[in-house]
Amino acid sequence: MEFGLVNTAAFAVLALLGFYVLSLIYNNFRTAGIVDRGVQEEIGFLRQKVEQIKAVREFDKQKNELSWNGIRKFRVERKNPENKDICSFYLHPHDERPLPPFNPGQYLTFKLDLPSGKKVTTRCYSLSDSPKSEYYRVSIKRNPPPKDPAKADVGKSSSNFFHDNINEGDILDVLAPNGDFFLDMHRQTPVVLIGGGIGITPVLSMLNAIVESGSKRETWFFLGVRNGKEHVFREHLEAIDRAHENVHVRICYSGPDDTDVEGKDYHHKARVGAPLFQEVLPSNNYDYYFCGPPPMMESLFHGLRDWDVPEGNIHFEAFGPATVKSKKSTDAPADAGAAPATGFKLKFVRSEKEIVWDGSADTILEFAEANDIDMDSGCRAGACGTCVTAVLKGDVNYATEPSAEVNKGSCLTCISTPKSDMELDA
Repeated sequence: MEFGLVNTAAFAVLALLGFYVLSLIYNNFRTAGIVDRGVQEEIGFLRQKVEQIKAVREFDKQKNELSWNGIRKFRVERKNPENKDICSFYLHPHDERPLPPFNPGQYLTFKLDLPSGKKVTTRCYSLSDSPKSEYYRVSIKRNPPPKDPAKADVGKSSSNFFHDNINEGDILDVLAPNGDFFLDMHRQTPVVLIGGGIGITPVLSMLNAIVESGSKRETWFFLGVRNGKEHVFREHLEAIDRAHENVHVRICYSGPDDTDVEGKDYHHKARVGAPLFQEVLPSNNYDYYFCGPPPMMESLFHGLRDWDVPEGNIHFEAFGPATVKSKKSTDAPADAGAAPATGFKLKFVRSEKEIVWDGSADTILEFAEANDIDMDSGCRAGACGTCVTAVLKGDVNYATEPSAEVNKGSCLTCISTPKSDMELDA
């Protein structure tokens, strides 16, 4: 009996010992597996970094090798109406050489001979598609005629010129892609892309670049329009939303028609803004890129700041001299919200005109045009640098921070007002 108990006890001890040994072996293999997985993950991370570095170098190489200075001839390969007011123009290089890549969000600058123009008119339009080697695409909105023809805006006339006068096969003079408003494709941080009306164009370029690159970064895309009649690229956006788990498309109608169906045609009956973001987004921890009409820009910027979004995470491009940030001067800040001072004497040296600034115009450029003074202009938002003018005397206040580089002794007339008596080389 005692012998049996001893055998039983010995067997139990041996079983426990065996279990212990097996546990050690299992844990060693498990630990080795975890370490191996960790090594594999580290290798994968390093490979991703190497691929990113190679992509950056390849991008820079192609951009340097394929870019051009001055004017390049482009043929309108295709003219595609998106709705009754917006038309897309597919531009193919006339010289048949490959096109340089660009940063999604940038624009093209066109030199146009308008039928009623006194000179070549410079205008900028955002690229509305991701970079392609064979074509560029811009999508341009038609503008309604002004009630007073004498107050017709040259920029709006150029938009209508594209719709009415530019056809497939026509040749256009185009400068290389440019602009500081663009998405960094080498980062993977979550983003919110917001377009208001025709402001969809640069952020659509960003969205297309994200999905076509295979990026898995979390992306929210908001489009704000009045109703279904203004809803452009509908099928394209729906297809992207269905096909990519990391992309969330949200369409907002501020004034839907009776035929517009919520949940089918649009997601929210609301204006795009911070209050909606607080309802829809998991947090405010995103980079925000937006473009649209001035009231929307103003509301978005201040709404995001009130929601404690850091200013460094807010990126925008406005149409025209919209005051989005607090006003700045070349020397010191101007009083926020203060009306521009009047009574300054503006002397346009080349035109041999001296006029008293009366505050009737928003910018020096508009003031000059109203007084038949010939000045170059482009984007009218301080981005392209076309309107840069030498300041021989005096100083200016800027309505917004210039995006284009401005050398000392010069100013961008499209976003500035006089701060003193001035003499301009114009």
